[in-house]
Amino acid sequence: MSFKTKMIPVAGAIAFAFAGAAAAADEVVIKIGHVGPISGAIAHLGKDNENGAKMAIEELNTKGLVIGGKKAKFELLAEDDAADPKQATTVAQKLVDAKVNGVIGHLNSGTTIPASKIYNDAGLVQISPSATNPKYTQQGFKGAFRVVANDGQLGGTLGRYAVQINKAKKVAVIDDKTAYGEGVAAEFIKGAKGKGAEVVVQEHTTDKSTDFSAILTTIKAKKPDVIFFGGMDAVAGPMLRQMKALGITAKFMGGDGICTADLVKLAGDAIGEGQVVCAEAGGVLDAQKAANEKWKADYKKKFGVEVQIYAPYVYDAVMTMAQAMKEANSAEPAKYLPFLKKIKYHGVTGDISFDDKGDIKDGTLTLYTYKGGNRDLLAVTK
Repeated sequence: MSFKTKMIPVAGAIAFAFAGAAAAADEVVIKIGHVGPISGAIAHLGKDNENGAKMAIEELNTKGLVIGGKKAKFELLAEDDAADPKQATTVAQKLVDAKVNGVIGHLNSGTTIPASKIYNDAGLVQISPSATNPKYTQQGFKGAFRVVANDGQLGGTLGRYAVQINKAKKVAVIDDKTAYGEGVAAEFIKGAKGKGAEVVVQEHTTDKSTDFSAILTTIKAKKPDVIFFGGMDAVAGPMLRQMKALGITAKFMGGDGICTADLVKLAGDAIGEGQVVCAEAGGVLDAQKAANEKWKADYKKKFGVEVQIYAPYVYDAVMTMAQAMKEANSAEPAKYLPFLKKIKYHGVTGDISFDDKGDIKDGTLTLYTYKGGNRDLLAVTK
């Protein structure tokens, strides 16, 4: 082999290396953290959220956004908090150490709140797509936001609905002792009492319990018109089955934690026809329905499953954060935070802007029941 033929591939490799280095220099990597429960009883909800983040990241990378004079390459750093507050703080610190540019999450209020202090101390921006406990945005953390209505709106609306629509005079309340469960139950009680209902019994369980016979037997003796449960679908499903076994026919109500497609599988034939009423913290008004339905169809085509609840809100949270970065021409939290505070983003879940606490302005709620084994829309309200 001649000297000339040896030099050609070497020169080509050098040229290729220089071209690659130049391309890398013209690119800025933006790391977006996402945290949800990918293991444990509500892993189906955590995976739903993570899928929403993946769709947003992929779309952003096809758009070829230029931020700070460089083409932006978005990367998703996904972590599992298993819906456990201790694990949530561990993975939060992991994302801080990885120098992410922003965080979308967590799913639960009980994980979002303790993690939020770690993000705040590190100067990071955090947008929760689903944590509804009011305490999250009442801590005074300037980088904490949420894209759904809080428990004050959700629980209170359900409490009023129980009396005004379901004509309940006596209600029983159960919570799972989590920040979310206790919070939404407390707001339900306020709403129901405000409309004249009597709370005849209040019980507590845990987010890992499977036997509710003692609690339900006590409740049955009080003959309530409505049983409200503050907790998640993984507990609500078995609870409904045991209610049916005990012959309890009261309406069963709950917040967004039970308002999932999986509740039908978890409860089986105990789901009943119109017996369960739940509310989702969010909701699409007529103006956004077409875009929302198309997004959900794209989601199903990509992942082969239906949206559970909050995947579209995760998607919108990522896109809202990216829009703030674009407007600020920077992915540094301190620089894009002022733009996020005054953002006006038109998302697939509706128009997104925030109040001075970081709560979404004019947040909507969607009321559902279950009929024929499917979740059935009752109303979208504010």
